[in-house]
Amino acid sequence: MGSADSKLNFRKAVIQLTTKTQPVEATDDAFWDQFWADTATSVQDVFALVPAAEIRAVREESPSNLATLCYKAVEKLVQGAESGCHSEKEKQIVLNCSRLLTRVLPYIFEDPDWRGFFWSTVPGAGRGGGEDDDENARPLAESLLLAIADLLFCPDFTVQSHRRSTVDSAEDVHSLDSCEYIWEAGVGFAHSPQPNYIHDTNRTELLKLLLTCFSEAMYLPPAPDSGSTNPWVQFFCSTENRHALPLFTSLLNTVCAYDPVGYGIPYNHLLFSDYREPLVEEAAQVLIVTLDHDSATSTSPTVDGTTTGTAMDDIDPPGPENLFVNYLSRIHREEDFQFILKGIARLLSNPLLQTYLPNSTKKIQFHQELLVLFWKLCDFNKFLFFVLKSSDVLDILVPILYFLNDARADQSRVGLMHIGVFILLLLSGERNFGVRLNKPYSVRVPMDIPVFTGTHADLLIVVFHKIITSGHQRLQPLFDCLLTIIVNVSPYLKSLSMVAANKLLHLLEAFSTTWFLFSASQNHHLVFFLLEVFNNIIQYQFDGNSNLVYAIIRKRNVFHQLANLPTDPPTIHKALQRRRRAPEPLSRTGSQEGASMEGSRPAAPAEPGTLKTSLVATPGIDKLTEKSQVSEDGTLRSLEPAPQQGPADGSPTEEEPSPAWREQRRLSSASASGQWSPTSEWVLSWKSKLPLQTIMRLLQVLVPQVEKICIDKGLTDESEILRFLQHGTLVGLLPVPHPILIRKYQANSGTAMWFRTYMWGVIYLRNVDPPVWYDTDVKLFEIQRV
Repeated sequence: MGSADSKLNFRKAVIQLTTKTQPVEATDDAFWDQFWADTATSVQDVFALVPAAEIRAVREESPSNLATLCYKAVEKLVQGAESGCHSEKEKQIVLNCSRLLTRVLPYIFEDPDWRGFFWSTVPGAGRGGGEDDDENARPLAESLLLAIADLLFCPDFTVQSHRRSTVDSAEDVHSLDSCEYIWEAGVGFAHSPQPNYIHDTNRTELLKLLLTCFSEAMYLPPAPDSGSTNPWVQFFCSTENRHALPLFTSLLNTVCAYDPVGYGIPYNHLLFSDYREPLVEEAAQVLIVTLDHDSATSTSPTVDGTTTGTAMDDIDPPGPENLFVNYLSRIHREEDFQFILKGIARLLSNPLLQTYLPNSTKKIQFHQELLVLFWKLCDFNKFLFFVLKSSDVLDILVPILYFLNDARADQSRVGLMHIGVFILLLLSGERNFGVRLNKPYSVRVPMDIPVFTGTHADLLIVVFHKIITSGHQRLQPLFDCLLTIIVNVSPYLKSLSMVAANKLLHLLEAFSTTWFLFSASQNHHLVFFLLEVFNNIIQYQFDGNSNLVYAIIRKRNVFHQLANLPTDPPTIHKALQRRRRAPEPLSRTGSQEGASMEGSRPAAPAEPGTLKTSLVATPGIDKLTEKSQVSEDGTLRSLEPAPQQGPADGSPTEEEPSPAWREQRRLSSASASGQWSPTSEWVLSWKSKLPLQTIMRLLQVLVPQVEKICIDKGLTDESEILRFLQHGTLVGLLPVPHPILIRKYQANSGTAMWFRTYMWGVIYLRNVDPPVWYDTDVKLFEIQRV
């Protein structure tokens, strides 16, 4: 039968289904088989020939027919899994049923009355006699998930058959050890099977159906307690699924072994269509959804060694019940870590390679899924410490900085900005990250930033400065995070370049203008963070940082102005009046923007009309992080319960000098609408805590000496001054060094919920062909147009 006839017959069957007012018996095979037995329709055909309005009409007007359609389609998948799909006809039926269920499931999820349907058992649903009665007890969802798992390891359908002869070659599906059929070499598996286009496309279709099963999460509004587990994921990742281990391994290895470059030959991808990429994308999406497990709510040891959690936790086995999370947490061999890190770094760097030889390699689009996967590896595994053991961490850092810089003006990519910053915040809590940043930066990825010669630390500072001064307004909540990262690494930075030093002082200048300090209740925190950066470098890395010391001397009036910040009501009022005239967030002047790197394109805003998904708010920096003090021997001591110095940390519970301040904090959210107004008491409460002593002492000692050189030698040349500062010393002249404070990321339910909405938003937007969830009533986020 031709494909046109095939489509026509399929469409006729759909019309019959939507026009029948009477229930059709489940036993009426002649009717139901029209949907899958005699047709060869692609997934795109199915989406075109089964319109949304008709699915909803059947759901409302003849619900029993929709129920029977789902039940019969699942039954066909179960039969295919049982028999092992030996004939072409059986394979075609499985694919047709898989496509049909992918089309229909979202419409079942969007209606709360139908949500329990897949979790109910279908009474005596014509399974043929009594022998299968115990099978009848399985809810439809479980039968469907187990069938998909079996089908993903089905010889000659989704994996290579190991049998040589064709005579009696049916491998028994039930005795088959799927661990011998893992899809790709890598973690726990050494053999790389021959690539097979048909197997890859069949896997992709089944994974798409699996992802659609998991997507019920999109139809539930974001819940603050976010501990709600997804029943589909929970069952699929439990011991009920005998393929859990080989499937987890197959997904992870397929993603990490993928090389989009076209087998290392430039432009090769133009000659060979890459059928692997859709499989890798689907594998990455399924993997991150199965790993959506809130580590903050699971039993975790607290500081005093007891475990937090409810009484229910006592009866749980050690470790998460989700086997995918469990397996991920148990990866530990060096070579496995190396394979994963190299794979993720290679894929994250892929869009950067584009810029050297345009179009020479295939440009991948799934970097957001990879960043979520990287986050999960650090969250559930000791992977983070492996990553920081060598300078390989820089192969993750550079692509993240590239994405942050590239997306800074694009409102549709605000989620990408957040996850990039969260990962860097997590890394910055470890001393090794700061140390690694001292490696010279020589890879010249064309980026829209000033040219500089220096280290990876310089690159990070220059990119952060660019985000703060030329990103869009929606990024303001990230400023605290960006500066916290710089504070965390600052005690380890051996030598900042002049470009980076000037950028830091430009930020201080911008953040310490009176109108900025007085226009919102939290803005002064940014000044505290920057002063902490300068103090850390002066106290712990003075030698080698003559560029920064010179920049501080040149901009000394900024520090004097801060020390003499006015606190009287008329001046405060005047500063805010000035703000109404100039609402520009930060002045770009005085930042000496150098020419951008050659070959770079400016960061572009989103095209009007670009779709984006809403995100839940992220917790403030005080909830995101936990303060620790670095002891003499380098170990960290948590400081959380004890009160801390200064309002720099923004934790409202700690040092609230006055009810007025508490009130201001409450109103800070209203500052945009102009209701919030600063008071003298409020300014005094934090001005007295500005940590200016070290810098003032440095200026007191060095400024006269520098001025003397200039007068003596009639100098305007900075190289001479820099040479003097390089050999200068402040030993014994500075206050006693303060202990180093690190703000480490701490898991919390707020970020867990943020990750869930972000991840599903990415998956929603990236699945456009076919548009699985498009135009369905999702509740986890809103779809917005830029």
